[in-house]
Amino acid sequence: MKTLLLNSASAAAMLGVSKATLYAYVSRGLVEAEADRSDPRRRLYRVGDIARLKSSKAVGRKPEKIAAKTLDWGSGAMPSRITLIDRNRLFYRGQDAMDLARAGSLEDVARLLWDCEGDDPFRGQPPRAADPRAKTLTEIMRRRPPIERCQALLPILVPDRHALPHRDPKRLRTDAAILVRFAAGALLGKARMVGPIHREIATAWKLNRDGGELVRAALVLLADHELNASTFAVRVVASTGASLAACAMAGLAALSGPLHGGATALAEVLLDEVDRQGDASAVITERLNRGDQLPGFGHPLYHDGDPRAEFLLSRLPSDPARSELVAAVDRIGGQLPNVDFALVALRRALALPRGAALLIFAVARLVGWMAHALEQHFDGKLIRPRAQYVGPRPEQLSPARQVPEA
Repeated sequence: MKTLLLNSASAAAMLGVSKATLYAYVSRGLVEAEADRSDPRRRLYRVGDIARLKSSKAVGRKPEKIAAKTLDWGSGAMPSRITLIDRNRLFYRGQDAMDLARAGSLEDVARLLWDCEGDDPFRGQPPRAADPRAKTLTEIMRRRPPIERCQALLPILVPDRHALPHRDPKRLRTDAAILVRFAAGALLGKARMVGPIHREIATAWKLNRDGGELVRAALVLLADHELNASTFAVRVVASTGASLAACAMAGLAALSGPLHGGATALAEVLLDEVDRQGDASAVITERLNRGDQLPGFGHPLYHDGDPRAEFLLSRLPSDPARSELVAAVDRIGGQLPNVDFALVALRRALALPRGAALLIFAVARLVGWMAHALEQHFDGKLIRPRAQYVGPRPEQLSPARQVPEA
């Protein structure tokens, strides 16, 4: 992975401070310094650390600005023991997600994230849908997009839709496992998921062992990503005491948006455009000149490149066109691939159906959503932030615009 480094003069200039102040930041652990390989006497500084520190300095100390920034890729304000993103690395309850992706399954990650303490909520055969209408609705929704299909089926597939308060923790984890299986089946168009989820997906898509292993790794890496938009939506719903099914449906709704999981479809369009024109540099230059975004590239939390993308892309069969596009974006736009691009690249490499990238994303993230729903439930607090009103003050309105008294 390419780590972008700055010398002391550039780092201080970027922050708008003196070198002495920069060195003080290093001593306080706010910026990481490392030796210059060409000259051990010099120190270099991670551009990701500098960018994060610059952003936090720009916010200032006003409470309303801090609160607003927190909801816009800001520092986390909600305590959680589930996932850590630190120095371009991703950890699940302190364990490196890349290490888990080498051999672990989605169920293994669920047991870890749900803090099962030796219990296996996936043990035994999953129950069949309790509602007899499930089979009919499954057939009706078979041709609909996976997330729409899952949203329609979840309310009648999940046998227990009671609210969360006063539920036994062990029973809740079992219910979460049942929900994940039912939801994964609905997303995939299967009536029932019996074996490990990655094997069920591999069978449905007729993948060989290598293809199945790639899907397994992708599921592990996508299982959770801290307080992204869909996970925050899940936690808000869970904080009201709503059922696990309601929490999952909130997550699915948020995930479908083009600025979240739906970004995989935009990355597909970019790759299609490169395929048609046959010139990645020309496509990227044209998009940037129009002021367009480059979907599938860059990530606010990974200034040195998304490690999930690097993990998956390094394991895909070589593809000169894909490599040319990645090189062109890096050279012209200065951005590296993110996991949206990696999922689309995986879909194409394995000749999976269009939309499979989002399907893998959704199946995996169900596990993280359940982890956050459980944690929020056990916390027992309602999430209710205040709004920062920026409209006209009542005293600023002219008499003609004020509502007349009755």
